[in-house]
Parts: sequence; structure tokens; C-alpha cells
Amino acid sequence: MKAVGLVAEYNPFHNGHRYHRQQAQQVTNADVVVAVMSGNFTQRGVPTIVDKWHRTREALQNGVDLVVELPLFYAVQPAHLFAAGALRLLAGLGVHDVVFGAEHPHWDFRQLVAAEKDFQTTSFHRYNATFATQFNQELAKRTGHQLTAPNDILAFAYQKAQEEEKLPIALHAIERVGSAYHDHHLGGKLASATAIRDAVAAGHVPEHAVPPQTAADLREVATVPTWDRLYPLLRNQLIQAPVARLAETYEVAEGLEYRMKDAAERSLDFLSFQQAVKSKRYTYARLLRAELYLLLQASAKEVEAAMEQPYYHVLGFTKAGQRYLHQVKKELPYPLIVKVDQNLKRGLMNLDYRAGKLYQVFTSREQDLKRPPQRL
Repeated sequence: MKAVGLVAEYNPFHNGHRYHRQQAQQVTNADVVVAVMSGNFTQRGVPTIVDKWHRTREALQNGVDLVVELPLFYAVQPAHLFAAGALRLLAGLGVHDVVFGAEHPHWDFRQLVAAEKDFQTTSFHRYNATFATQFNQELAKRTGHQLTAPNDILAFAYQKAQEEEKLPIALHAIERVGSAYHDHHLGGKLASATAIRDAVAAGHVPEHAVPPQTAADLREVATVPTWDRLYPLLRNQLIQAPVARLAETYEVAEGLEYRMKDAAERSLDFLSFQQAVKSKRYTYARLLRAELYLLLQASAKEVEAAMEQPYYHVLGFTKAGQRYLHQVKKELPYPLIVKVDQNLKRGLMNLDYRAGKLYQVFTSREQDLKRPPQRL
């Protein structure tokens, strides 16, 4: 059986994702579709609108055959680590074609990766601009292109990861259709996930923009999960913990622990806290990721060690997906997990288990322990 791979968050699964899946099979003539999907927190460190089990069911109902969780230590990361982790898992699953959307699919991303090799990113030390700003200024000088659109950034990251790790994967970029990634306007059938989440937060489920299963799941959402609800936990931790302990947290460095501690003592709500911490040196995405790792009390040593021990946590499959998994499971380079037990909870999957417990701020359902894969 030939498989095509997708990397996704499905936050939530919408009509654009269904189009992506259809195009992926058409481009590659694949028998099965394998998705590596973020768990309950997105790449930016934001809680997903519904949990990973609901989003898995949405994907299975709409043509995806096998859903594997992208572990948190890969999922909540800058684009280069996110992309490398996802491609590593897909390559290990025997997937040789990966299809992704891009705002500019006609760009030669190999050329952009080659251009990056010609300049030293380690020289970007201006504190009055983010790394991304300095990177794009240099890239524009050399190629005339800037990586500012989210899917173009990931496309570049996929190409770089594929080359650096010499992965036996062919990359296929297709044009992103419909609304832009961050478009808040709820237009036709191909609306952005951002616009869909905004509509649900306002009390309206945009049924024209999502498949039936997604609509049913969104109707169950009483309050959209946000950082506003997590902030009291974060604020208390920042106030109570010694600065030295905060500094051990993954993604917290360069004095950020002092800035966050001071902001937490002065800020009663999350918006004012973020505004107090934000500077030209740190993007909001960088701050959100650091804040999530702070809530998880995840040290840099812990996360870096976890990244050296990947695994396949199966969230769901169709009959075709189950057959494919049976076909490749003896050749998998990493452990295969179909149900989390006490040993996995305390060991290999501890970080994801803790993230699941944190997500229970929004839902009473256990996220990992003893939960079997969704089956269609």
C-alpha cells in the first residue's frame, strides 16, 4: 500500500483540510493518507478548540486513514523543529510523499534553503528586531523573497529538514486556496481556521465552512479554550517560583524569566501580561511556547532529552489505516503506542501526559491514560 503524508493541526478540521487531503491523494495516487497531527496545543503554544480525539475523529470521517500524534516536544516548537520532527515520523512510517499547502507553491524552496546556507544566522544579534525580521531582510537581499506567510515558512522548513536529514521523502507543494491563514473574515466554504474559531467564540458554528462531524463537535464547545483561562495558573507559578527555577525552563533564556516574573506581579489579566513582556526581541509565538513550557514545569534538559526518544502514539485509524500500520509496524524506528499505561505515563510519554492533564482545565475527559485509538 502506498501512503501519502500530511502534517496538520486540524484546529479544527475544515473544508480546506478536506480539499488538501483530496489533492494529496490525487497528486500522489496514494492508497492511504497518514496524518501526523499536533496534540492539544498548537505550534504557537495555544490550546486547540477541541481535543485531539475529536479532531482525530473529524479527520477520519473525511478521508484520513491513520492519525499519529506529533509529540509535544516537536509540536510546540519553531517551524524548523516542528517540520523536522513531523517528517522524521512520517519517514519512519514508510511514507515517501508529503503534500503541504503553501501561499507560493511555485517558489523554488530548494533555492531559498541554498541561499540561507550562504549567510550566517548566528550573526543576527540586533536586540531591536526579532530573528525572523533579520532573517527575512537577509533572504530578501539574496533571493527577492521573504518568508512571512505561515505556510511558506513551513514549506521552507520542510525542504530544509528533508535535505539536512537526507530523508527519503518527496515534497509536493500545492496552492493554499480560500481565506488566508490569519483571515478573520468568515467568507465562503473555504474559511480559515482562525475565522471559524472566532465564529464559535461568538456563539455561531459556521456549518457551511466545516464538514458535518466538525460542526457537531463545535456545537459541543461551551467556551473556546484560551490562554485567558490558563493565565491564573501561569501567574501564580511565575510569582511563587524562584527566578533560578524559572530560568531552567525550556525556551526561557536571556533574562526572559526576570521580565515575565515582573510582568506577572503587575498584570491581572493575560493581555496586559503579554503586552508587558512583549518586545522587538520576542515574537508572541515565542512567548506563548515559553509560557506553556513554564506551566508544564518542563526544563530544557527534560525537553531536549525527550526529543531524542520519539514515538508513534496512534490516535485513530480506518480499516485501510489499520492494514497499513500492520504492514509497516515491524520496520518502525520508534516505539508504537496504542494505549498509554502507567509506565508510559511516568516515562516515555510523561510530557504529553502532563500536557493532557493541563488541557483538562477545558474538558473533564482524560486525554491519554488507557484511551484506545479512534476507529472508523
